[in-house]
Amino acid sequence: MAFQLSPGVLVTEKDLTGIVPAVATSIGGYVGAFQWGPVEEITSISNEADLVRMFGKPNDAVATSFFSAANFLSYSNNLKIVRMVGAGAFNAITGAGTQIIKNMTAWEQLTVALTPDMQWAAKYPGELGNSLKVSVCDASGFDSWAYKANFTAAPGTSAYVDSLGKTNDEMHVVVIDEDGAWTGTAGTVLETFGFLSKALDAKTYDGSSAYYKEVIKKRSKYVWVLADPDETNWSTVASSITSAFDGLGVFTHSFSNGADGADPGDTVTIGWDLFANTELVDVNLLFNGANTSTAAISMIQDVAEVRRDCIAFVSPFEKPSVKNDVTDALAELGVHSSYGVMDSGWKYQYDKYNDTYRWVPLNADIAGLCARTDNLTDPWFSPAGLNRGQIKNVTKLAYSPNKADRDDLYVAGINPVITLPGQGTVLYGDKTLLAKPSAFDRINVRRLFIVLEKAIATAGKFQLFEFNDAFTRAQFRNLVEPFLRDVQGRRGIYDFKVICDETNNTGEIIDSNSFVADIYIKPARSINFMQLNFIATRTGVSFSEVVGA
Repeated sequence: MAFQLSPGVLVTEKDLTGIVPAVATSIGGYVGAFQWGPVEEITSISNEADLVRMFGKPNDAVATSFFSAANFLSYSNNLKIVRMVGAGAFNAITGAGTQIIKNMTAWEQLTVALTPDMQWAAKYPGELGNSLKVSVCDASGFDSWAYKANFTAAPGTSAYVDSLGKTNDEMHVVVIDEDGAWTGTAGTVLETFGFLSKALDAKTYDGSSAYYKEVIKKRSKYVWVLADPDETNWSTVASSITSAFDGLGVFTHSFSNGADGADPGDTVTIGWDLFANTELVDVNLLFNGANTSTAAISMIQDVAEVRRDCIAFVSPFEKPSVKNDVTDALAELGVHSSYGVMDSGWKYQYDKYNDTYRWVPLNADIAGLCARTDNLTDPWFSPAGLNRGQIKNVTKLAYSPNKADRDDLYVAGINPVITLPGQGTVLYGDKTLLAKPSAFDRINVRRLFIVLEKAIATAGKFQLFEFNDAFTRAQFRNLVEPFLRDVQGRRGIYDFKVICDETNNTGEIIDSNSFVADIYIKPARSINFMQLNFIATRTGVSFSEVVGA
């Protein structure tokens, strides 16, 4: 409070309404191979339609990646994807040669020397770009232009350039699916951009850029502009033009030399590195798809265990047919962590895009079950069993373990997925990969602590740089205890105790500018083993004689 030097009324306001906030628990993360889309960049996807729009439909090379992502989205609506490509992947371009442009940042930093005919590039690497064609028209070619009907009038001179006494800056641009790879119909117009400007500084009526390279950069889903046509005065400020911008009539370019490249293999670990920073990326449920064991190890050890606010899900790395296929995969993984979860197999599902069937690993579904559990109940409930463990889109399992095999798998920390007659395909276990006997060898307990730690740590940040005194410690307890009571009321914990006073904030702790709170939790446990005892008695026997009063 400021000191007053003369009589007056000083009004102040203090906010003591702080609470422990809700935190996200259902955000998925995946790194895989796709036909299209930005490379080595995190992209948020909310449904399968968005997945197709951003990353293209599946083909034989990318089907497992595509359906892993699609399967998770069938349970949740929040998935962060990183596309990776292998050696030999290139963007389709106009002109000769090859070019790799992974994402917008790469395009903005592009310094390669461009040939005069290399004027346009497909937005992302992949063979899909070879189906593209772009046609550009300025004033002199409009009357005979094949795409004239897509525009209301011929390009001419923009109001901005006209105000400077210059002319002929406008153009129309059309992007076409020349071969039909995008739409199924060759020659379909994908995008139109009207009345763009050749002037670097041109503006629209609302003050936004009308410069053609900038508009294409921001609005096109398919192409970049790399360079202006050879020997033109385009891409200069309008005031520096003598009288008129050069006109080229109509010029049309087909794209070629796009390539999907090799399978990304172990390089997907580069994609997982993008998820490592908790301050930049919020993610909770990671899944490996059909990536390599190296990628799975990186996902668990370099991301989940470092972040400590997410769980990573893996399946056998090849389609299993017997128990040994599954246990061999666990041995290959060689990771024992409460932040990892392994299931027993792959499923056979229908590919509606190609009218065929595909084998797809189940780890995306198991991650999806956790997301669905969050929506139905809370993260600290088990995702397994007949109530919450039903797996979607299953024609058959590659391997459905019997009771004896399930016993062996569960002891090893592998969660069986089985088909029950009349009840569907079900996750029949909720273990983590932690080998040590502990409460944290169960998915629901690990996720409970992730929620508690993340939420309380988020609230605790607002205690930083306050005084470590009785008031601050009481304020912290008043934040945490109501939150834990709420979790207890929602069946997440049996009991708790918060200690944050002078007993654990000694003078030495205070003098080191530290703050200590001890939060004791009794986590709720899921039922994994059930025993039903049926006792037959004679008709004349009183039950009190058998079981007591």
